[in-house]
Amino acid sequence: MSLTARFLLGFAVVATVGLFVLFTQLIHRVERQYFEAIEEPMVDVANILAEVIAADADNGVLKPQAVEQAVRAAQQRQLNAQIYNLSKTHVDMQVYVTDAQGRVLFDSAGIEQPGTISNHRDVNLTLMGEYGARSSRSSEYDPLSIVMYVGAPIQHEGRTIGMLSVAKPQRGVLGFVWETERWLKWSIITTVMLMLLGIYLAARWATRPLEVLTQHALAVSRGERSTSPRMPGHQMKTLAKALEDMRDALEGREYVEHYVQSLTHELKSPVAAILGAGEILQGDVPEPKRTRFLQNIRSEAGRLRDLLERLLHLAAIEKQKKLETNETVDLTSVLDRSWDHLALVALGKEVRIERDIVPGLTTQGDPWLLELAVGNLLQNAIDFAPKGSVITVRGYQFDAQVVLEIEDSGPGIPDYASTRVFERFYSLPRPDSGKKSTGLGLCFVKEVAQLHGGSVELTNREGVAGAKAMLILPA
Repeated sequence: MSLTARFLLGFAVVATVGLFVLFTQLIHRVERQYFEAIEEPMVDVANILAEVIAADADNGVLKPQAVEQAVRAAQQRQLNAQIYNLSKTHVDMQVYVTDAQGRVLFDSAGIEQPGTISNHRDVNLTLMGEYGARSSRSSEYDPLSIVMYVGAPIQHEGRTIGMLSVAKPQRGVLGFVWETERWLKWSIITTVMLMLLGIYLAARWATRPLEVLTQHALAVSRGERSTSPRMPGHQMKTLAKALEDMRDALEGREYVEHYVQSLTHELKSPVAAILGAGEILQGDVPEPKRTRFLQNIRSEAGRLRDLLERLLHLAAIEKQKKLETNETVDLTSVLDRSWDHLALVALGKEVRIERDIVPGLTTQGDPWLLELAVGNLLQNAIDFAPKGSVITVRGYQFDAQVVLEIEDSGPGIPDYASTRVFERFYSLPRPDSGKKSTGLGLCFVKEVAQLHGGSVELTNREGVAGAKAMLILPA
């Protein structure tokens, strides 16, 4: 699981649990607040109406006719009250009155018949001098049929002679509650989604440096050239530097071990040849043979010098993580200088060059390194080209890249060597002499190409004999 997914999952779990608890508490509180807001004015109304009836009492005898007429008249009214989303068209408050024994004297809802004894909680508690209130369903199958009752004592000369109860259906109130619940639910869901989006973007922003650093580490592990990315913050910069230092230490150790082994192997042959020729020359050797052995010593010494020079060039470029010189380079001029250095070698093999290069073909980079790279490709082509043949060089731009193609008409690349030609110290025998080169030239070209953000390819020509090298660089 990615770090971003961990952030999201952790936040989602915590936010969901926290907001669920908050939602539950809010709904409970909202419902309670609505009922409190309804019940409080009902207490006032009940006590006011109780006083109206008490004022009409005659020697302790209740006369609820005035309240009954007022309630029924109010219920006949047509209202046009718009209370937010609720349209109120009639009075739905009910009133019933009992005497001191709980006998019903009047019930505007018609539920309790006059003369019957009411044993409801609001009646009993009110007649006992306590606060009497209750909530009951008018239909057990309808959850919206809840009716709230609030009682008030009717007193005359200091004694309770009856009670009055105000009833308010809660259908409209529950509608308010459920609408608020729905609003809260969608508000919380929207908030959670926005918070998840925010934490996702924040997590991506926070983990992006780690992702970049991971890609850099993977590229290094694959042996690719990858410059150390710029990291934000002290901790990330320290981590990037530590990773780069570790990379340098490991590469340096592996580099030394590999080169010591490879160089030892490559030096054995010329050193053995020089030692053998030297031992022979210590004896009495005829002049023709002496000349041949001396020529052999010079040839092997030259091979050693060439090996060491190329090895120094390759070691220097492999240590570079970025170009130290970065300027506009004309590839035609690079080709001219490279060919001039090899003119005598090409003349000795009677090899000539044909060019087909688009004018103004340029790239950004180090002209000296590019000259060495092109020179190595030309040297390789000359080595394998038959005597008196032609080396063709083409240069063109393709999309955002410039390409140099160098073709010879030699024997081409054997199948077994096609995947190894860019390895250090790997070389094929030259057709005319059977000797091998240092095996560092193509490896050097590959390093130069990668350092410039490009690549190099070496394949066989299609349909004809010979090999084709392609140096691809950013335009």
